[in-house]
Parts: sequence; C-alpha cells; structure tokens
Amino acid sequence: MQSIWNGAISFGLVSIPVKLANATVNHAISFRQIHLEDGGRIRYRKVCEVEEKEVPSAEIGKGYEDADGSIVPITEEDLASLPLPTTRTIDIVAFVDSERIDPLQMGNAYYLMVNGAPAAKPYALLREALKRSQRVAIAKFALRGRERLGMLRVVDDVIAMHTLHWPDEIRSPQEAAPEADVTVRDAELDLADALMDTLGDVDLDSLHDDYREAVEEMVAAKVEGREPAHEEEPAEGKGTVIDLMSALESSVREARRSRGEDGEETEDEGEGEEKGKDAEVTSLSSRRKKGTTAKSGSGSGSGGGAKKKSAPAKKTASSSSGSGKSSASSSRAKSGSGRSTAKKTASSGTKKTASSSGAKKKTASSRKRSA
Repeated sequence: MQSIWNGAISFGLVSIPVKLANATVNHAISFRQIHLEDGGRIRYRKVCEVEEKEVPSAEIGKGYEDADGSIVPITEEDLASLPLPTTRTIDIVAFVDSERIDPLQMGNAYYLMVNGAPAAKPYALLREALKRSQRVAIAKFALRGRERLGMLRVVDDVIAMHTLHWPDEIRSPQEAAPEADVTVRDAELDLADALMDTLGDVDLDSLHDDYREAVEEMVAAKVEGREPAHEEEPAEGKGTVIDLMSALESSVREARRSRGEDGEETEDEGEGEEKGKDAEVTSLSSRRKKGTTAKSGSGSGSGGGAKKKSAPAKKTASSSSGSGKSSASSSRAKSGSGRSTAKKTASSGTKKTASSSGAKKKTASSRKRSA
C-alpha cells in the first residue's frame, strides 16, 4: 500500500513512527473532453495574463489575492518558516467517546501503518488502549500545506484516521430547514415505522454502484462496435405533490411483496381494502378533480359527470315500487348540485311510473263498466 505521508504519532511521551495511506479508492469513471468535430483531446494550458503566453510548471508559484485585487507573492520558504509543530507529527490532544463526533465533521479516511519494526510495540499499545477504552483519539496534524483535525479509531487490527472539519467549517443546519411549519400525524408515523421495519437491515458489502457498471457496459459496447443495451426507466412524476398516506401504504405493500410477505398487511391497509380504496400514489390535484366531478356533475347535463350520476338514479327509479314523486325526490337528494341530471332521471322515472299508473287506471275503469 503506497504511503502519502511519513511522520509519527505523538502519544504523550510516546512517539510512534507511522506512514499514512489512503483507506479509500475512487472507482468513478472519468471522461476526457474532446473536440466533437474531429475527436481531438481538449487540454488546458496555464497562460500568464501579462505576457499572454504559456508558462511551464517550474515558473509557477503561489500568491494571495488581496481585497483590492492585488497579488501578494508567497514563497515556499515563507510557508516553511511558519511555526507549525504538526508538520511531521500527528499530535493527539484528547480521547473522547465516538458519539461526540458529528458525522458531518468526518472527511477522508486513511490507514496508519507502522514505519519500521521498532514502531510495532507502541503502535499495538495505542491500538489496544483505544479498543479497551472504546473511545477515539482527537489529533492535530499537517497535510498538504495546512493543519488539519483528525480522529483516530481502530478498524480490525489497524489504526485508521479520519480527517475532521474544524467546528467553524460546519454550516448551521437551520439554513437548510423547511421554512413552513409541517404537522405529521400519528397515522403517517405508524406507516413510516412499518415501512422501515419492512425494509429491515441490509448487508453493506452487498451494495454496489449500478451506474458505474452501466457506464462500463456502455463503453465496452462502443469499443466492440455494438449498440449498447438501454433499459427503460419507469416514468416518475418529479415535483408532483402526492398523497402521503397512499404513498406510504403503497411503499409498505411493495416492500413486503419484494420480500415475499404478500399475506401480511397492516391494520390501515385492511381498512382501506374493506372500503374499496386501493393505496396508490395519486397527485392531490387529480384527487381534487375526481372529487369535484363526483359532487357537482355537469351543470349543463352534457359532461361526463352527468352520465356517471345518471346510472344510480335510473336504478333507483326502476327498482322503486313507489310513485314517480318519490323517485324524483330521491334522485334530487343524491345528485345535489347536478339538477339537470336529476331532472332528466326524474322525468324518465316519472314517465315510466305514469305509464304504469295509467295502465292501472284503465284496468280499474274496465272493471267498473263490466260491473
């Protein structure tokens, strides 16, 4: 494992020579910028603004830009003369409980390796002390021209060090908090708990980068001269306000289906099925539209809502054994503001009832004449 820094851990009067190595590796696929017309590489050149010509790296130094725009040259000798005691030392300043370290502070991870055989004993001493105390060490060290804050902890049989952001580098979370006051109901929390329980635990070693694999497959296909396989992604309504309860219920049901737990359901889901309401992710706007159509129907009697409301009204008129007035009144009570639909339904029911009552009158008159 290649080291990027050599120094020592200062543990009181104990000095542990160590080497620093990256504990993580970046597998992201990088791309080159090219000229679309001919595929040529696009490169960046460092050009001096005064002479307007390219400058080699050997002639490039550091400078600090002042508030008025002027540049103050800073040499390597200036930086080397600064009193920085942690230049080659990881200076442990305290031992604290790991819970006190906010994950927001954690940065890059490194492995601390022993630098030479004499360092093995004090290295093991610090490692076992950290294990037994179940605490982490807070240290200061210098890396790449600046002093940093670090946290030392034990990973298996190795001491790992995480860079930490200084406390004043962490921005206040209030800047990202929602401005509007939101109330969360207990029923929504219960469904959220059910969803978390259903998703359960996961083996972190089983997780992998699907996007990187897709990019590698696409690049391999282009190299081989074949067409890359494209998978259609399901359409998602971005920025759409959804019915939160229905979304949670649907998520719980989908998670259980993926785990082969189709037979189990929550109490809220059972009530929804008894009422004939499927838990679907539906935008609030569409739900309002459906509710408005069901309530108001069509004022002119020509819309789709009038047709939907006429069906139950006809059933009432045909199945009722009373007079046409009772059928009309029941139709008016059900239709509400859809008066045109109720009138049409009532008139049809009245005609049918009138025809039947007319037949009864004829029968009665014939009986009187025969008598």
